[in-house]
Amino acid sequence: MKLKIQNLKTPFENANNPWDIYPRPQMKRDSFFSLCGKWELFLINKNEQNFLGEITIPYPPESRISGIFRNLKEGEKYLYKKSFTLPENFQKNRLLLNFGAVDQIAKVYINDKFLYENVGGYLPFTVDITDYIKDGENKIEVIVTDELDKNLPYGKQRKDRGGMWYTPISGIWQSVWLESVSKNYIKDIKITPTLNSVTIKTAGGLENKIIKYINDGEEISFSYNGDEITFEIENPRHWSPEDPYLYHFELTDGEDRIKSYFALRTVSVGEVDNIPYILLNEKPYFFHGLLDQGYFSDGIYTPFSPEGYINDIKVAKDLGFNMLRKHIKAEPDLFYYYCDKMGMVVFQDFINSGKYHYFFDTVLPTVGMHKRFSFPASKKRKEIFESQAKKLMEYLYNHPSVCYYTIFNEGWGQYDADRIYKEMKAIDPTRIYDSTSGWFFEKESDVQSEHVYFRKIDFKKSYNRPLVLSEFGGYSFKIPENSFNLSKTYGYKNFDTAEDFEKGIKDLYYNEVIPAIEKGLCATVLTQISDVEDETNGLLTYDRQKVKVKKETMTKISDEIKKAFYK
Repeated sequence: MKLKIQNLKTPFENANNPWDIYPRPQMKRDSFFSLCGKWELFLINKNEQNFLGEITIPYPPESRISGIFRNLKEGEKYLYKKSFTLPENFQKNRLLLNFGAVDQIAKVYINDKFLYENVGGYLPFTVDITDYIKDGENKIEVIVTDELDKNLPYGKQRKDRGGMWYTPISGIWQSVWLESVSKNYIKDIKITPTLNSVTIKTAGGLENKIIKYINDGEEISFSYNGDEITFEIENPRHWSPEDPYLYHFELTDGEDRIKSYFALRTVSVGEVDNIPYILLNEKPYFFHGLLDQGYFSDGIYTPFSPEGYINDIKVAKDLGFNMLRKHIKAEPDLFYYYCDKMGMVVFQDFINSGKYHYFFDTVLPTVGMHKRFSFPASKKRKEIFESQAKKLMEYLYNHPSVCYYTIFNEGWGQYDADRIYKEMKAIDPTRIYDSTSGWFFEKESDVQSEHVYFRKIDFKKSYNRPLVLSEFGGYSFKIPENSFNLSKTYGYKNFDTAEDFEKGIKDLYYNEVIPAIEKGLCATVLTQISDVEDETNGLLTYDRQKVKVKKETMTKISDEIKKAFYK
């Protein structure tokens, strides 16, 4: 049967050069030259090169809005080409070429010279191109290989997409940009807060530094030597979804000047009346969340404009939610900045690798078998997964919105979960770690993480860890004019009308979720914020044109959760 697929337009497709904005708000310099926009794209097949046309960066070539709209086939590679001329007086000393993310393997050339290879697909990387730049016009080339290698992070991409698997993407899918820095520039900044102080640690730069920050409208300035400083904040204002307060600061180091921000926020585990909870700012907090796959009908992995991220966060907040579980995908820095600024907690998944086994990873757990033997992982896959996980944690370390990491989800690629938990917790003890979300629990984890889809939510026993319902629901209501696949529908319980869909969600919360709060439940993740391709189990349609539920219905649920939790 031939599937009937629709191209869905989002409300955000009305801006010119929407990604020509500074992509790294937590380490912002006045030097910025965007390379987003038109590039040339060539197809490499064996020893042949064929021009495919102009592609718009940062959209992956599989997406409609990229201008290419084709899938990469086995044995093929993409070659991106871009010529540029630096603005007059742009270059200070060193010239850095920054990529937000390129999936999966990228080789970077400047003026026909190979400089760097990046392996991964989800995280930013920087190439110092100073010594390879000439006066006048210069040329960047990027050769992309993406075989959906299961040794590398791949998320929910699959070549034979369908159901809970989505269209694979390849190539450049985040911003590309240049910055010029001084010879002795700050290469990294690490911000660690408490509830009344902050420690700022830098890598690179010189010895003498000046920091200025704003507190209660007053500018406070002081100088220090070295690469680390801790200072207290008078009348501290704590970050939370209800009050996402950010302290903005400027750090000067010789000729290098960086603008950034921090927030005073802690997350930990503690007990109240012998019940374990996740604590936000040392108090029990209920994390009322939605699963967020990070897919869009316009650009697949990348929304047409950053407004796509802002809209999702705003809709979630308007419906009473305070958390998004970023599911097996990492996003551009801007997404996390908007969560910081708008007050949306992020439960961040590591990006899985390894094969998915339908029988072992889905069928057996669904019927209640939550214990199994571990599948082996090759040395290569272990090295890449753990390296990428550590880089992800470094990348997100400064974001106050990121409070929680999921290491393995539903057994996909799971191995050595206890060892990895201990190692990651030692690297960053300031977050909560969910070692095995859903099932196949081993011994080490900060939380008891459960997925419930095809049975009643009924937690009868007490746990010695905070209880997290890390996935549930999956209820489907399909609006054909706003749906990607008119031939097939994927969801866990289907409803024919908006009224029945809304009633199903209400019954789920009132009859099953809220009663579980007295058993220690302190975090929930409803599947999901939006439809994704065949999946029609979102509160938003895939094209973000319609919200399927009433605001007053969902905020009333949120109010009832708060009454039950904070009584």
